[in-house]
Amino acid sequence: MGHDPSAVAGVNFDRSVARRAAAFARPYRIMIIGFVAVTVGSALLQLVPPILFGRILDDGIANQDKGLVTTLSIIIVMSAIADAALGLTDRWLSSRVGEGLIHDLRVSLFDHVQRMPISFFTNTQTGTLISRLNNDVVGAQRAVTGTLGQVVSNVITVSSTVITMALIEWRLTLLSLVLLPLFIIPAKRIGRVQQRLTREHMNENAAMNSLMTERFGVSGAQLVKLFGRADEEVAEFSGHAGRVRDLGVKSALYGRTFLLALGLVGAIATALVYWIGGILVINGDFAVGTLVTFALLVGRIYRPLTALTGARIDIMTAFVSFERVFEILDTPRVIDDRPGAIDLVDPLGKVTFNNVSFAYPSADSHNIGLKDAPELGSVVLHDLDLTIEAGSMVALVGPSGAGKSTVASLIARLYDVTDGAVEVDGHDVRDLRQDSLRLNIGVVTQDPHLFHDTVGNNLRYAKPGASEDDIIAACTAARIHHVIVALPDGYDTMVGERGYRLSGGEKQRLAIARTLLKDPTVVVLDEATSHLDAE
Repeated sequence: MGHDPSAVAGVNFDRSVARRAAAFARPYRIMIIGFVAVTVGSALLQLVPPILFGRILDDGIANQDKGLVTTLSIIIVMSAIADAALGLTDRWLSSRVGEGLIHDLRVSLFDHVQRMPISFFTNTQTGTLISRLNNDVVGAQRAVTGTLGQVVSNVITVSSTVITMALIEWRLTLLSLVLLPLFIIPAKRIGRVQQRLTREHMNENAAMNSLMTERFGVSGAQLVKLFGRADEEVAEFSGHAGRVRDLGVKSALYGRTFLLALGLVGAIATALVYWIGGILVINGDFAVGTLVTFALLVGRIYRPLTALTGARIDIMTAFVSFERVFEILDTPRVIDDRPGAIDLVDPLGKVTFNNVSFAYPSADSHNIGLKDAPELGSVVLHDLDLTIEAGSMVALVGPSGAGKSTVASLIARLYDVTDGAVEVDGHDVRDLRQDSLRLNIGVVTQDPHLFHDTVGNNLRYAKPGASEDDIIAACTAARIHHVIVALPDGYDTMVGERGYRLSGGEKQRLAIARTLLKDPTVVVLDEATSHLDAE
């Protein structure tokens, strides 16, 4: 099972990723402003206890003022209650912003993939797509809903604390910050290592998802059993899972070791404050309460700084997820509606091929992240001229690979011609809106797809508002109604994944009924009766 090529190549973090991620947050700017305001209020409230503890020692206990001690203690409790209320508000706002942003990103991603050309799906592993739409979006979600909120909170906490300390004693403030460079240098290095490990971890997860998606489908599972390859499949899966495990352990060790080192630096800084501050207290240059306040405030600097450094690693990890998501969004839709495309109005159903040549895109032309025009393979149709009059019936006969299915795909504009033009009622299909064109064309393939849903819902996919009488009429015409009513739950029977609870012929008849229910102007049967008995 191969890796996702675009993911292996990777992309270096740049500000454009942050700008694009921020663009999804614009609809939530009012909530973001509210979140920042609440966070500022919470940070200021958290300064109250350390400052008042010092006053209790210096002004209350030293002067034996019980009233002052009681008053200050009550204020500390009230500030803690207010801070807890702001904390809940903070969490609600950050969650609303983060979850809303990820919802919009996930929907945009799904919408973009749905509108990609068929060649994109034939050349991209399903597991890779699912990994990006699921795992990578979830990775970004964790950062947005949790880490980014903590970053804002910690930045405000550090800033307000340093300002407060400087107002109390600027020399001790400088002393407590002397070890800050020890935070910055390893943070950058560890961040780069974690980013690389995360990308490799995601690559292996994508490969593992691709393997599971293909092997856990009915046809894949059947193939494995028929060829007796279960042991080999387990070995391949175990290889991917083992690499995921090893990368996870390595990443956890890097992160934990770094955080322990940062905690040690914070402890040393606190010890320096106690040492120098204690000497100042002994010399009579500093009050005991002020020293206690200072020591408590130092802890409020290094704890958030430690969290910020760890958050930097988390954010770099999240940006790998954003990069992989944006790679899909940046993959061009090579078949799209032209500016000024029109609807197919009152169609008659005349189809014309004017000197059409066609070559399928090469296998690598639609890999995720590629932005160039697709490269073409060998030509399968050469200068085809064909006219199918409205209301007529035409059969194309030829050996496998002659291009019969290609003709069917070109009529529905699942692919664009290389040269020439395909016309419906005199309109080049490239000048028509795709939804309008396909609304008037019905294609039944040799291996029709059925969703894991009921018979009735699979039929209504062609016409959501179809009545029961319409459905029965279509199924009767396709000679499948008597089969459906004999099923345990009739039209409410689940057909299984890809319709595997039905025979090949039953699936084809159901697909024909679905097309009849759609009632298109042009009907294309691409070997759609190959599994039916001659009648």
